[in-house]
Amino acid sequence: MTHTEEFVIATRESRLALWQAEHVQALLQARGLQVRLLGMTTRGDQILDRTLSKVGGKGLFVKELENALEDGRAQLAVHSLKDVPMELPEGFTLAAVLEREDPRDALVSPRYASLGELPAGACVGTSSLRRVTQIRSLRPDLRVEPLRGNLDTRLRKLDEGQYDAIVLAAAGLKRLGLEGRIRQLFGVDEMVPCAGQGALGIEIRTAQQPLRPHLDAMTHAATQLAVTAERAVSRALGGSCSMPLAAHAVWADHGLLRLSGALGHPVQTDRPLLRTTVEAVVADMAAAEALGRQAAQALQDQGAADYLKDV
Repeated sequence: MTHTEEFVIATRESRLALWQAEHVQALLQARGLQVRLLGMTTRGDQILDRTLSKVGGKGLFVKELENALEDGRAQLAVHSLKDVPMELPEGFTLAAVLEREDPRDALVSPRYASLGELPAGACVGTSSLRRVTQIRSLRPDLRVEPLRGNLDTRLRKLDEGQYDAIVLAAAGLKRLGLEGRIRQLFGVDEMVPCAGQGALGIEIRTAQQPLRPHLDAMTHAATQLAVTAERAVSRALGGSCSMPLAAHAVWADHGLLRLSGALGHPVQTDRPLLRTTVEAVVADMAAAEALGRQAAQALQDQGAADYLKDV
């Protein structure tokens, strides 16, 4: 296969997804490859009247892109890693993880500078069960309402006055130059991010060997190990988008990876969060996976099964 061959990136057509795909396109072009984008609308983009957990989960953003890889219309797909299901279909692989942008959650509000400033009964919008349970843990007196749509749609709904504040991933706002909209960045201990938040993943068909060396070169090892540990927590607990699970790993000194997990109840969202923090020296993927399983076991020991039976 020669370098004159053109590679096609399958991408969702939201402004953020296109930014992410163009970012990967530029990195590959810098390596001498010819790359163009194939924009697609996914089921996740079309169904906006129900929460993701009710219509099949985050995999709805991925399936159409995988179909394009399967039938050869595209050779790679760029995803927000937090949207990628824990188990990929046979014949597909996550071939690269790029360096993570800010993994934190951000509060956006036209009137209030922080979650603490919101008056009792104020309405906060989010589409994520993980965020719902953590907001309720921090401020049980607030009203948390569903919020779907791409980033621009969510901001428009806020600006129209449908919500007093909304919570979004900081990474998306920063990538689109909307950092000025952020009023508060939650510490990762205060509102634990979801597995993979802020990182981009590149999916290919396992057989797509010519791309492998280029994608290996673009992979950020520290991010890859951290998100592997995070995703292993979710996988060990039977990870799905209808599970209010947070998992976030931070590097400390001497190769020590510190992994925090938090699990809320999927139905009784005001029940206490189960929390754990584990750490280990992590030098390879096997050690990252093991750390994730350790965190999952710690949550199981606190009664995770009782929470998860209602998923």
